[in-house]
Amino acid sequence: MKNPLDSAALNAAIENVHRAGMPGLFAEVRDDDQVWRGAAGVADVTTGRPVTADMRHRVGSITKTFTAAAVLQQVESGRIGLDTPIGRYLPKLVPGERGEAITVRMLINHTSGLAEYLPYAYPSLKAFPALADTGPQSLDDHRFTRFDPAELIEMGVTAPAVGTPGGTPGVYSNTNYLLLVELLQQVTGDTAERYITRNVIERAGLQHTELPAGPHVDGPHSQLYEAWFGMIDPPRDYSVYDMSWVGPSASLISTVADLNRFYRLLLAGEIISPSSLEQMQRTVPVVSQEGQTIDYGLGLHPLRGPGWGTFWGHGGTVWGGGALAMTRADGKRQLAVAVNLQRWNRLDSSGRPQPHPIDGALATLYRVAMHD
Repeated sequence: MKNPLDSAALNAAIENVHRAGMPGLFAEVRDDDQVWRGAAGVADVTTGRPVTADMRHRVGSITKTFTAAAVLQQVESGRIGLDTPIGRYLPKLVPGERGEAITVRMLINHTSGLAEYLPYAYPSLKAFPALADTGPQSLDDHRFTRFDPAELIEMGVTAPAVGTPGGTPGVYSNTNYLLLVELLQQVTGDTAERYITRNVIERAGLQHTELPAGPHVDGPHSQLYEAWFGMIDPPRDYSVYDMSWVGPSASLISTVADLNRFYRLLLAGEIISPSSLEQMQRTVPVVSQEGQTIDYGLGLHPLRGPGWGTFWGHGGTVWGGGALAMTRADGKRQLAVAVNLQRWNRLDSSGRPQPHPIDGALATLYRVAMHD
């Protein structure tokens, strides 16, 4: 049987992303039992240490699929009602009428109307998403800050609402997922980190995936370079960072191989039941943090392209790092990619991100990876 993966095309595509200005990136593409792994560029711009495809990496909001799966397991066991108001579980955190109006489902699919807490926790991001008025100073101020999740939630809950509960398009907000983390703790009597580790990470047999307790990434990993739209020049390394600013909503450390394994098992109905997976794949329009309207389910979103079919997965960014993991609906074709530079697009005079060669090169890599 011929290998459906074109290794030469994949090698060229990943190399082109590096040539376009990405310091380093690595990926795993699978088609059934055929596997391609590749890497291009450096993990450290100072020493020239190369990236390798087995490195561990901060994968940002890809964590949300893990958190959503954990909540759906509790829905299956009857401890959480998907359409039960969050105020019934966490009346102190979402009090009054809003607590009655916002359901668990609305938190998972970002239709709660709750604002993003980030600009309140990071004062230099106050004007987010008006990028020209933001600055990166807070990133350094909070490198080792231990945030209290209840305080972060309060910032999001008391901020002006960004929509009405259940209204669409929803607005992507980390406040929603910090509430889901608290909900998990409430109903399981354990920390969300421990519950997700035991019932999602270990159930999927992921050997190199963890929710970190400290600011370091253990094992072989890349430095993570943040450019903040050209305001940090040269880009600065944020690989050592306390992740309590997002907790188990975006702090996961994983590998591209583990991510592909997780999504393969999830779409096969082996992490949650097929009926829960069906709920996960019911989408609504949601405005992403980049200001684009995307279809979003319960911690999963689809990606479609001509001749690709439908892929399901999630993307994620942290300060300096990014990742994307996508698996075709039939579970056979998969892509997981990790990059070590973020917000490389400089802003034009009106404050809009300008196109960068990296954008086109990444789009080509995705196309080559996802197209038979």
